[in-house]
Amino acid sequence: MSPTKSPLKSSCLLPAILLFSGCAAPRTAVDPTRLAAGATAQHTIPGTDVSYLMVYVPGGEAILGTPAGAPRQADEPEPTTVELSAFWMGKYEVTFDEYAVFRLPRLDSDTTATGLPYDVDAVVRPSPPYEDPSAGMSQSGFPATGMTQWGALQYARWVSEKTGVFHRLPTEAEWEYACRMGGDRDLDEAAWHWDNSGERFHPVGEKAADALGFHDLLGNVAEWTMDEYREDYAAVLAEQPKDPWVQPTALHPRTVRGGAFDDPVDSLRCGARTESTLSWKRRDPQIPRSFWWNTDSPFLGFRLVRPVRQPTGEEAAEFWALVLGD
Repeated sequence: MSPTKSPLKSSCLLPAILLFSGCAAPRTAVDPTRLAAGATAQHTIPGTDVSYLMVYVPGGEAILGTPAGAPRQADEPEPTTVELSAFWMGKYEVTFDEYAVFRLPRLDSDTTATGLPYDVDAVVRPSPPYEDPSAGMSQSGFPATGMTQWGALQYARWVSEKTGVFHRLPTEAEWEYACRMGGDRDLDEAAWHWDNSGERFHPVGEKAADALGFHDLLGNVAEWTMDEYREDYAAVLAEQPKDPWVQPTALHPRTVRGGAFDDPVDSLRCGARTESTLSWKRRDPQIPRSFWWNTDSPFLGFRLVRPVRQPTGEEAAEFWALVLGD
């Protein structure tokens, strides 16, 4: 993440994107009453043979936070009840193949699902990294890694433009809600961690799925969320009992969830939180440092969310302005 902090404008985005109250009427992408938890939908990036699967997570009441007596860090709240809207989330972490279509213009095309004008050459794409951001580990079928949260959000915007369906990163609350809905796991069976990974990440989906159908929510690579990091996350849940989200006020720090292949097994918990740090760029020689890449976080990737209730075009434009600083 860039070391330069800059204020980002606030707006009606929390209700517009997550709550859909108090702003323009939303568009509903699907009828959630017809879907069961864990239903899947496949999407193909227009103009390619690259596809991805998403899992349906129904809205409702959720208890977030770490129970008493369980392993916990100081920034993990005690169990707190909130309410979350329905959403779809990537069954797998975004792969090298998916991110490559965005990263490399030669793999992209002017094809969109909506038929709207789309200029491949006009797309803002990642600059060449100073060195391989995956430390030589990523290839076809593996997670895409090493990008900043800003780079992950730019990918989400590009996917939204290509498919005509709004995508973004999950909020912390959505990520933890989906993780807890997945139930208890045998972490040797379900996750790559320090004791079983061979000190590298692995192709997505090699480990067992959780009860909801997600792979690698815990372990393999850690995952960006959409929230600015706040140590007092308990206060966030108390302040926002409906669709909690810490909107950005600066480019750093942000919150990461899930743990990675190089973490001890007891760090792979649904409630565990990680604060992004500028040390993830310590070897970046550029001034200013890259907005797109971290030189020192090959353990970090992301997955996408597609809200069931889609924003209007105006709301989506406001959202991207808020989170990307446009």
